[in-house]
Order: sequence, then C-alpha cells, then structure tokens
Amino acid sequence: MSSTTSAANPSAQVTVQVEGKSVTFPTQLYINGEWVNGHGTPLKSFNPATEELITAVHTADENDIELAVQAAREAFETTWSLNVAGAERGRLLYKFADIIEANLDTVVALEAADGGKPLQWARGDLMASLAAIRYYAGMADKIQGFTCEVGDPSKSVTVRKEPIGVVAQIVPWNFPVMMWAWKIAPALAAGCSIIFKPAENTPLAALYLTKLMEQVGWPKGAFNLLNGTGKVVGEPLALHMDIDKIAFTGSTAVGRHISACAAKSNLKRVTLELGGKSPNIVFPSANLQEAAKWAAFGLFETSGQSCIVGSRILVHEDIYENFVSDFVKVVEKIRVGKDPKAFYGSLISKVQFDKVLNYIEIGKKESKLETGGARHGDKGYFVQPTVFSNVNMTHQIAREEIFGPVASIIKFKDEKEAISIANDTTYGLAAAVHTLDASQMARVTRRLRAGTVWVNQYSVLHPNVPFGGVRQSGVGRELGPNGIENYLETKVKADD
Repeated sequence: MSSTTSAANPSAQVTVQVEGKSVTFPTQLYINGEWVNGHGTPLKSFNPATEELITAVHTADENDIELAVQAAREAFETTWSLNVAGAERGRLLYKFADIIEANLDTVVALEAADGGKPLQWARGDLMASLAAIRYYAGMADKIQGFTCEVGDPSKSVTVRKEPIGVVAQIVPWNFPVMMWAWKIAPALAAGCSIIFKPAENTPLAALYLTKLMEQVGWPKGAFNLLNGTGKVVGEPLALHMDIDKIAFTGSTAVGRHISACAAKSNLKRVTLELGGKSPNIVFPSANLQEAAKWAAFGLFETSGQSCIVGSRILVHEDIYENFVSDFVKVVEKIRVGKDPKAFYGSLISKVQFDKVLNYIEIGKKESKLETGGARHGDKGYFVQPTVFSNVNMTHQIAREEIFGPVASIIKFKDEKEAISIANDTTYGLAAAVHTLDASQMARVTRRLRAGTVWVNQYSVLHPNVPFGGVRQSGVGRELGPNGIENYLETKVKADD
C-alpha cells in the first residue's frame, strides 16, 4: 500500500493503492465549498487488516471549526434551507446517489481498506447507503404540516415543519459510509446545513465522497467536513453556541458526554445512537439450525463491531446442549481474513484488538470456551470467532459491550426468566426472538425493552423503517419518517 504524502505533513491530495485500485482524493478540510488546509495535528489512517499506513489527513483546530460554523450558518440563512424548494433538494440527493453509484468500486475499495472489511461487506454497506440517500431524496418534497380550526370557525392555525438549522454530525468507524448516508441524507432533505466529522480511524471514504459531492451543485456551506479527534473537534461542536443540533453514533460514554455538552451550551437538539448488549432468545419451538445460523450472522458480521450484535444468546434449558452444538458447528465454518469470501475481517485497531483479547481471557476464567479464543493469523487485527457457554449475568462478558466476535450463551428455564435476563441490561438497542409459537412471539416481543426486535432473523434493516434504542442505547430514531423529523422544527402560525 503506498501514498504520495507523509504522515507528519499531509499534502492537499494523495494517490493511494487500495484493494488493487489507485485512488486519488483530497486530504484537507472542506469548508464553504473549498478544500482548505487544516491547522490541527494530522491524523494517520491505517489499514487494520495489514497494519500498514494508508495516508495521513488534515484536521481542524478551533479556528477551522469557527469558519465551518460560519459557512454553515450563512448557507442556511441565505442560499440553502427555505430558499431551495424540497423538490430541488431531492433532485440534488438523487444526483448525488447516481454519482456515488458510478464510482461505487472506488468507494468500496476505500471503505474496505480503511476499516479492514472484506470487499463483499463494504459493497453491502454502500448499497444500503445508496438506498438511504434515495429514500430521503424522495421525502424532500413531502414535508407537510397542517391547518386546523381553533374554536372560532373564522380563525385557524397553520402548523409548519421547518429545518432546525446548522447541524453537527459525528459518525463511528464501524460503518463509515452507511452512517454518513443515515446522517447527511435526511438533514439535507430537510434543508439543514451540515458540519460533518468522520471517525478519526476511518476518514478516507468521507473525503472521497465529499469530492464527489462537488459534482452535485450544492450551495457553498450547505455541507462542510472537519476531520479530527473527538476531544479537539467533536466536543467543541457539541459545545458550540451557533450549532442547533448534534447527531452522534458511537459509545454510550461519549454520547452521555455529548448530551451534557449540548445541555451546558445552548440546549441544542440531540440525536444519539449508542451502545448495546442485545439478547437473542431461542425457544424450544424454534428451528434450531436456522436459529444457529441467524445467531451467528447477527453476532459475527463486521467482526462483532456493531452496536446491534446479538452477543447474549439466551437458550432454553431443554434445547441448550443441542443448540450449543449446532451453533459451534456453524461458527467453526466462518471464514476470517482479507479474503473477499471471508465472512468478517479485522478489528479496527490495536487498541480494540487488545481490548477484545482481554475480554476473551476474562471469559476463559468465568465460563466455558467452546471454540476460538485467540488471534487469527499473525498479521492484522484478526480475532477468531469465539463462543463461551455456561455464561450467566454475573459474568463480565455478559454485561459489558465487548465490540468483537465473542458470543455468550446463557441458559434459561422458562419464558419469564428469558424476558428477565434479556431486559437485565442498561442498554436497549436491539433483540431477537426465535420461536414458531405465534402467541409466544407476540408476548415476548411486546415485553422486550429494545428499539428493534427481530423474529426468526437478525440484523435486517431497511431505510424506511425507524431504527434506534431505548434506555442507554440512545435518544431518537434514524431512518424512516423519523429520520427526517430529527432535522425539523414545528412552527405554529396563528391567524388573527
């Protein structure tokens, strides 16, 4: 892997070799429709599958942040927002999706290299991203209010939906492009102007996508991009008095801090999609082979580095031994590595790699290791798919979000206990129920405290279906009609 820049002093543009492709893109900040040098400490971007440096990128300091906020505010007040009709905003989003699709292989290559993903998964993320952009393109001219009578038949009230204003958006490293789409598409469809901060570990696809955005024709300042760390860039955005909303996807700890910053500053609106420790419940009536396959899919996709992974697999005592056997057989067939046919790739960094291996060592002391439990290969941050049985809710691996390919299989004796164990967590992002009993399906899904409950499947998402969590898994919903509502205010006009 090669680059035409140095890590200490990034050039304005680089050419890198990723996944057999030569890709050229800017490494600077994007402010007010221009690529400009950042004045912060450069960030290095590594391929975690090879541990090799890809390139370094510019980052923002406080003055760069201020320029971006000013540009976004100016665009919102003058050239964007209510000055561009919804149909035109939709047209621009459709055009952007078409441009991305025309460059799909390049974006996929950058996403795969920057995040250590197999190409097939990076491609799947891109296709999901295009679906989300096109969904919100179609909603841009369908933002509706209403008019109602207020007592006196001669008087009425008009309720309008208007864009919130300047929004800051911060995304994680596990789904850099998909989270990009989930954030920017509804915000632009609503007419907000954006300051976007990619994850510090995975900035490259966002830079390339911003380069593609220049072909669309957005007004200057409608979209701005600032690279940097959470402390140097993310926190000042959350504290800024002229930003009207912040949307964040990431850890619960950081989400809590962002929420506090928003309250401490101007009480800006906040949308948070945070962590999870999701239960995947298997009842005796389930098709065990299918349940085992879905449980493996729902845990090991993205190397287990997803907030929705079903890392707690709850299994009825009558089928426990049979399920464990079936599940281990499925898991031991999982292919790991850079191979395009691999089911999952590397962890994102040495820090995450060490963290997951430490949890595995804890699990070996707490419970029974069924398979895996070690590094995969001798280069790159790959970890074997790991399964622990005889786990209970006093165990650390059952309570804490590991964010790696580690399964905890927990036994329960009846439906009541299954629900109790499933809800015994501070999180509430997702859950799943595997049963062929329709009555049980209805009872259990209703009682689980989670934003999404899948039945006889796992991790199936659609752009028109709201997604988000309860309790410490977040605030608000993305996707679906809720996604655009996040970026709209309600205004009432009362007639004389």
